[in-house]
Parts: sequence; structure tokens; C-alpha cells
Amino acid sequence: MKSFVQERKRIVIKVGSNVLTRSDGKLDITRMSSLVDQIAWLRQNGLDVILVSSGAMAGGRGLMKAGKNLDKVEQRQLYSAIGQAKLISLYYDLFREHRIHIGQVLTMKESFSTRREYLNQRACMEVMLQSGVLPIVNENDTVSVTELMFTDNDELSGLIASMVQASTLIILSNVDGIYSGQPSSGEVIGRVEPGQNIQQYIRQEKSSFGRGGMLTKCHIASQIAEEGIEVIIANGKRNDILIQLIKNPAQTVHTTFVASQGKVSSVKKWIAHSSSFSKGVVVVNKDAAKALTGKVPASVLLVGVVSLQGDFEKGDLVTIADESGRKIAIGRSDYSSKEALPLLGEHNVKPLVHYNYLSLEN
Repeated sequence: MKSFVQERKRIVIKVGSNVLTRSDGKLDITRMSSLVDQIAWLRQNGLDVILVSSGAMAGGRGLMKAGKNLDKVEQRQLYSAIGQAKLISLYYDLFREHRIHIGQVLTMKESFSTRREYLNQRACMEVMLQSGVLPIVNENDTVSVTELMFTDNDELSGLIASMVQASTLIILSNVDGIYSGQPSSGEVIGRVEPGQNIQQYIRQEKSSFGRGGMLTKCHIASQIAEEGIEVIIANGKRNDILIQLIKNPAQTVHTTFVASQGKVSSVKKWIAHSSSFSKGVVVVNKDAAKALTGKVPASVLLVGVVSLQGDFEKGDLVTIADESGRKIAIGRSDYSSKEALPLLGEHNVKPLVHYNYLSLEN
């Protein structure tokens, strides 16, 4: 069969808990099998695929019932630990029928906090893809129990798509896309252009079995599309949805966030997704703030820095703010706070943050 894809592209597919879970909260093996068949078809037709899969908690619940003396965090750790083993085992058996090797990647938000860890994860995925192995990614819920957890796997899938420079991110949920009203009466918005505001259409409810909701999906989709990656939100419970999105996209109900044409460097993508790891705040005066937000790229110069907050080292991420406290950007400091402090207001010294390592707030 002739490929429907003219050149080999890389896509990330995120499958949510509500797609993989039955009404009783247990894993839907039939749905998993169908998705595996579709992913095998995508690979046969010229696509490299990375799968970001929820479902560990559901797998754990289906195997045993936690004791009443366990709190929510302990239950989450228990169900995730035993459920992840079941989930990856099921994927192993299902993909083996298609002679596809899989590799498990368990990660945490902290693993994206430094450039070295970020590049190590990317290198791991690259060698897997080059070797024909399908990476299956999930958050390591057994140890990710702090405020540094991902919002949900939507956020993780966005980070992965950005990291591997995917052409498309497909987020499979249990709805057809972004509705212009209530799903029972509104229509699915087929296309969201870069910069288009659709907040008025987003419902606040979270999913039944996951941690996120459509608000998170919309935020992640908009951010990733601004980086030049197409994002599709579609219904993973529809038969052959992945195949139809490739073969007949115009006839398949879904929402597409159109990719921005501007190119964003790999370093800036990492910085943009790492704001929660900022180690300090750099306060700049109004002239510096104006320069940073202008059309011409500008660095954070020490002559325009008013004060420093926090204790940071060279290479750490720092937040750039104006004197009113408004966040302007995040960037990688080329000084430690101790080195920079005596140089505040100085001319003719290297920038505190070079514009190549600076990401402006949206």
C-alpha cells in the first residue's frame, strides 16, 4: 500500500485516562488493542510515533483494592507502581503482534529542570526511534507526589513534542475537540489560528479519571502551536480515529491548532517550558523592560537591572520582571547572583542573560 505521508514525519500521540478506562475505572483492553493497531498502521505508512500514555492508575485499581488506612498519596503510589507494570506489559503483548519493539520511558517534571537532563532524555528517545523502537512515555507517579508534578499527561506530551521536534501532537480525549458551546448543543471548532483567543469556549471541568481537563489541553495546545508544532485534539473513542486523521482529515471531526510559521530554537523551547524551575528574579527598570518586549531581540543588560532576588548560580534559570512585579521573561543566567550583584548598573560588561537564552512571556 502506498504511504499517505510523502516524507517521514514524527508525531507524538497522547492517550488520556478517559480513553483507556472503562466506566468502572478499569483498563479498557479492547480500546488499547484498537489504538495499538492504528499506531502500527501509522508506522507502516511513514510516521515515527512516540506514545504518551496514561492508564497506570486504572491498571492498579483493576488488580487490587488499597487498604482503608492509606491516604490519597499512598494510594496513588501503590496503584501507579503495580499498574504501570501491567500497562507496559499489555502494550508489550499488543505491539509484539505487529513485531514492534517498545521501550518504557518514565520521567518527572524535575527531569526537565536542567539542560543536561533535558538533552539526556532527548538522546534516549532519538536512539530508540533510530532503532525502530516505539517509546512509551508516562510520568513516574510512584515518586512524583509533590507540587512539581505535571499538571497531567497533556503537559508532559507537550514537553515531549517540543523536545523531539515533532511535526504534530495528537491529544486523544473522550470528546471530539473544542466546542463553541456545550457538547450537546455546540459545534466543534475545527481550526484555531495562531494567537486566536478561544477561552470563552473552554469549560472548567476536569476529566473523570485524569488530573487535567479541556482548559489544560487548550493552554498546552496553544503554547505548542506557537512553537511551530501542529496540535490536534480528537476523540480517542471513535473507531480508527488516528487513521482517519491521516487519511481523511477534512471529513474527521476534531480541532486543529494551526502551527505558527516562526521557528523557535531548541534552547528557547526548553527555557519556555521550565519556568517553574526559576531560581531567582531579576528586576529591570522601565527602559530595559521596554527593550526586552520590543520587536528587536534584546539581552538583559546589567545596566538596566535594578535588583536581584534569590540565590542562583551561573546557568540557572531566572525570571525577568519589571519594577511592578510583572513577569516579562525567563532566561538562563550567565552569572551567579553573587557575581552579578556588584555589577548592577554597569556598562560594557557581558549580558546577564543573552537573548539567545531568553524566552518572553506570552
